[in-house]
Amino acid sequence: MSLPRPYPPDTYHGEGGEVSAWVRRDDEPPEITYRTGGTCEYIATGDQTAGRFGLYRWTFGDVETGPDPHFHRSISEQFYVLSGEVRLYDGRAWVTARSGDFLYVPEGGLHGFRGGGGASMLLMFAPGGPREDYFETLARGEAMSEEERAEFMLRHDTFWV
Repeated sequence: MSLPRPYPPDTYHGEGGEVSAWVRRDDEPPEITYRTGGTCEYIATGDQTAGRFGLYRWTFGDVETGPDPHFHRSISEQFYVLSGEVRLYDGRAWVTARSGDFLYVPEGGLHGFRGGGGASMLLMFAPGGPREDYFETLARGEAMSEEERAEFMLRHDTFWV
């Protein structure tokens, strides 16, 4: 029988605990609304979690949108479908995911996602990189030269295949 994997090293070294929890209420408005009508809500950013993870609620607009297959070198990405149907690329094929379905993508794992019709999902990155700049820049629809776009994608650990 193998022993369970141990817990990571302690990061809190106090004695009695501390008051440090915070709440993001469900009725807070989304941080980003895209031209397509989709939204992105910052549930917990990498800055808020000391870089441990970033968690976002992604709600699609009516028309299907989403990125083509790509991978990340330094972050894993997780998808948990809350409502509707989301097409997820698992590195082999596009699969239809529904409420309660989960996809884990380790560093280097090929993936993509597409959705519409108001479908929503939780999108989590670990560790918590600065994804907010990525989402906000794309939402502004800024024109970029080929070189600027390549540098932007490299800065945000996004490699298209």
